[in-house]
Amino acid sequence: MKKLIRKGKVKEVYDVGDDKLQFFFTDNVSVFDKVISNDIPRKGESLCKTSTYWFERIESDLDLKTHFLERIDDQHMMVEKFDVIYDKITPETTNFLIPLEFISRYYVAGSLMDRIDSGVMDHGELGFSEKPSYGDKLPRPFFEMTTKLEEFDRPLTREEAKKISSLSEEELLQIEEAVMKIDSMMDETVEKNGLVHVDGKKEFAMDRDRNLMLVDTFGTADEDRFWEIDEYERGRCVEKSKEFVRKYYREIGYHDELMDAREKGEDEPPIPPLPDELVEETSELYVSLMSRLTDGKYE
Repeated sequence: MKKLIRKGKVKEVYDVGDDKLQFFFTDNVSVFDKVISNDIPRKGESLCKTSTYWFERIESDLDLKTHFLERIDDQHMMVEKFDVIYDKITPETTNFLIPLEFISRYYVAGSLMDRIDSGVMDHGELGFSEKPSYGDKLPRPFFEMTTKLEEFDRPLTREEAKKISSLSEEELLQIEEAVMKIDSMMDETVEKNGLVHVDGKKEFAMDRDRNLMLVDTFGTADEDRFWEIDEYERGRCVEKSKEFVRKYYREIGYHDELMDAREKGEDEPPIPPLPDELVEETSELYVSLMSRLTDGKYE
């Protein structure tokens, strides 16, 4: 008998016994930690199938363990179960979800641009001698960590991340190396299919022997950002990810309104629904991206 143990913004997680979990990928879209009221047709299917493709590639091409077991149908996946604990992790703890998100960035985009503009991030730390523009390629990959199990994600220093997770410096370096290997593998496929891999996030766990395992999902339109190569070469950043939806809410002023309310500790404004024409466009984006990310395996 399966039991709902976590209802996320876009994914439901069920305990099905035998140390296994079942993921259900909904058709919800979440931006800025807000769930939009519209369902996006085939969105859950695209995430489930794209994640399946990348997990299978990693297990066949890279020396890295994952929690993936099997794809059940268009919107369900079976994975291994790990303990979800936060303040009880020690350097000896095993079989647990690492309570961090690991983000790799290769271009100036999204929240990184916001932080540069606001002065929170010094562009010199990124290797730039002058303030960069949106879309500029980073002089070197930028690897950072944010919280995972708090209400809102927040960037962490390396020492904060180690304190929260009880990871050693060696384990942290192992994760960073794994992220770079995964992204390098992804780049080979996405570039061949006309896409620039801009940035992305990943999650990890430690198994019962405290060996690293890749978990959750990655390499989809939700976790990663992609641009069209040919348009980028012409100086335009054409979004092929959930950033397409975020951009709409930035343009209508909702993002600024929301961030202002959060900063002042006021009630957050409800997020308006997407216009019908954007629902259709967003669905088409997810489905077409699924095909290009999986090298045509899923259409």
